[in-house]
This record gives sequence, C-alpha cells and structure tokens, in this order.
Amino acid sequence: MRAIAWLLALFGVAVAAALLAGNNQSTVTVFWPPYRVDLSLNLVLLLTVATFIALHYALKALSALFAMPQQAQRWRLQQKERATHAALLDAFSHLLAGRFLRARKAAEVALRQEQALLASGHPLAHGDKLRALAHLVTAESGHSLQDKTTRDSHLQQALDSTAQRNTLETQETREGIQLRAAHWALADRDADAALQWLDALPQGAARRTLALRVRLKATRLARQTLPALETARLLAKHRAFSPAAAQSILRGLALELLNTAYDPAQLQRAWSELEPTERLMPDVAIQAAQRLATLQGDTATARMWLLPIWEQMVAHPEQEHAFGTKLVRALEAGFSATNSPADLPWLHRIEAAQQRNPRDARLQYLAGMACLRHQLWGKAQQLLTQSLHQLEDSGLQRSAWRALADLAEQRGDLAAAQAAYKQVAGI
Repeated sequence: MRAIAWLLALFGVAVAAALLAGNNQSTVTVFWPPYRVDLSLNLVLLLTVATFIALHYALKALSALFAMPQQAQRWRLQQKERATHAALLDAFSHLLAGRFLRARKAAEVALRQEQALLASGHPLAHGDKLRALAHLVTAESGHSLQDKTTRDSHLQQALDSTAQRNTLETQETREGIQLRAAHWALADRDADAALQWLDALPQGAARRTLALRVRLKATRLARQTLPALETARLLAKHRAFSPAAAQSILRGLALELLNTAYDPAQLQRAWSELEPTERLMPDVAIQAAQRLATLQGDTATARMWLLPIWEQMVAHPEQEHAFGTKLVRALEAGFSATNSPADLPWLHRIEAAQQRNPRDARLQYLAGMACLRHQLWGKAQQLLTQSLHQLEDSGLQRSAWRALADLAEQRGDLAAAQAAYKQVAGI
C-alpha cells in the first residue's frame, strides 16, 4: 500500500513539473552593468537545485574530512573494547575447558586493557561488571589451582568492583560472586564461612535453588541437622530433586535429627519438629520408637508414633513391606518393657490383624510374643510354633526359639527346652 502511494505521488510531481516547465515562457533577467543576461525560468530553477545539491555534498565532504581524527580515535577505542571483550571470552572458554592457567592469563589481559581504557579517560559503560567478572575468573582459576592467596585477593577485588555502583546488574553480579565464594568455602570444608557468605545474600537470592543447595551441603557439613532439614524441605517444594531423591534426603535428615536426641524430652521435641509427611515415613517412625525405648521413655508414646505405620502394614498385607520386620521388633520391645493393662488394646489389634492375615508369619510371631507377655502360654506356644515355618528373618527366628525354650522350661520339659536352645545356636 505504501509503494502504491509513493508511485501516485511520483506521478503527481511529474505531471506538475511537466505542466509548469512545458509551457513556461517566463524569463529571468540579470543586470550586471554594463551587461545584461536573460535566462529562462526553467534554467534558473535547474541551476538553483544543482547549486543546492553541490553545496550539500561539499559541506558533507568537509564535515567528513574534519571528523576523520575523531573517527580514527573512535575506531581505536572500539578495537581496544573488542580486544577486552575477546580476552574475557577467551578466559571463560579456557575456564570451562579446564585450562586454568590460560584462563587466568586471559583474564589478566582483560583487566589490563580495561584499566588502560579507564586511564585514557574513556571508561567502558559496563567496566565495573567486566572488571568484576575478570577478577572472578581469575579467582576461580586460583581456586582450581589450589592458589588460595590469588583466589582471596581477586575475590575481594571483585567485590570491591561491584560495590562502586549500586545498580541491578552489579547487584546480580555481586550475588553471583558471593555464591561462588560459598562454593569455595564449602570445597575447603569450611561450613561456617560458607554459611556466612550465604547469610550475606539478600533474602530473594538466598531462597534461590542454587543458594539452597549450597546451604543444604553447608548445614549438613556443620552438623546443623534441623536447618538442613528445613532447607531440604524448601528444595523439595521447589522440585530441585526428583520425588524419590527428595524423600530419601528428608528421611535421612529426619533420622539424623532423631539420633541427636539423648533424652526423652529432646526426642519428643525432635519429633514435634517433623512434618506430618515425615512422621508417616516408616523408617522415621520406627527409629523414633526404638530410640525412645532405648532412652527408657514412655512406651505408650512410642506406640502412638507407630500406630499409622501399623495401620498401613495391616491395610496392605499383599505388599511386601521392607519395614515390617523393624516394626515387629519395635512393637515387641514395647511389650517386653511392661505388662500393664495399657497393652491390652494393642494385644487386641495384633490378634485381629493376625486373624485377618493368618499366613503372615510376622503377625503370628508378634501375636505370640504379645500373648507370652500377657501369660497366655498355650496360645503363645501355638502361634510361635506356626510362625517358625515361614519366618525369614534370622533374628526373629532366634527370638521365637528362645521364647519356646522358656515356655518349655516353665512346663518342666527339659528335652524340648534343650532342642529349642540347639535351634537357637544353629541359626
């Protein structure tokens, strides 16, 4: 559409020029005593346009001539800027390729060229950022070469370069430098220094996935289990790990938190720090109950922690639970500690579960041990004897044979007791 409009305008100008110049009989007389020159109006107009064009190009040529020194200077500055950027790009390339000495030399070249531009009175518009990145590459190379003196020196210079201007770009560059410093401290096994660098970050930068990963490693190195667990929860929320990896990390940290408790009160505080999803992890609940039994805590509390895990195992008997044996041991430890009326609800739960799943050897064993603690000798002997044919865990087999040996001694059947003890010794 625009081309059509230009074409129509051109035709209009051509028609106007033809109408004006075709029948134009006007003349222009120039008096220059003692001369008189008669010129046609068309020629005068043509000469005027030609003179204007000639003057325009003459002035343009003169301007270009006088601007040649400035253009030469600008060209030299551009060449120096390009050389500075090329040196910095070479430094990054060598760093990624593992050529740390070459990376450091290229970064030093970039720093010298940037300083030369600054001294000449023509600083780069982004000179602070370029200088900081060059120092960072030099520090990274020094860290890889185990040259901590060079690393720390250039690290401080990089931080000083970003502190001169408070802009968004320099702020982001400074945050990147602080994260690299935290990485280096972590590589030096200095967890306190790594945490100090991370604490110096702004709140938004400290919650980024990369910063949280570094914080998780640093807190685990510093044996700060609870902060490490909180950091792992944030990473899992941000989907920094796969679901299986996140569950494994959370489970490991929860177990570590429980193992740091050295009295029942500490253990209950540690349990209260866990989230509901973590309390439903079988390994975590079983470890908490076993730890509480070891610390001679309240067995009712331990069983309350184990109740969701027990319901999960009973609700899905068709699945082979890897935690089933551990759960049986934890419940057995609670029954062996006391013989109070408070144990009766659990005795009913175990009997009901065993009746619903009569072929589950672990439930038979647990029901037999529960009956044994409640002095139900006959039923205990029957259940334990039935479980021995299908029990796969050697520890449960030894416990079952020892219990049968004790029952035989109580009956006065020494031959049966000796046979049971032989079975214990043979396992």
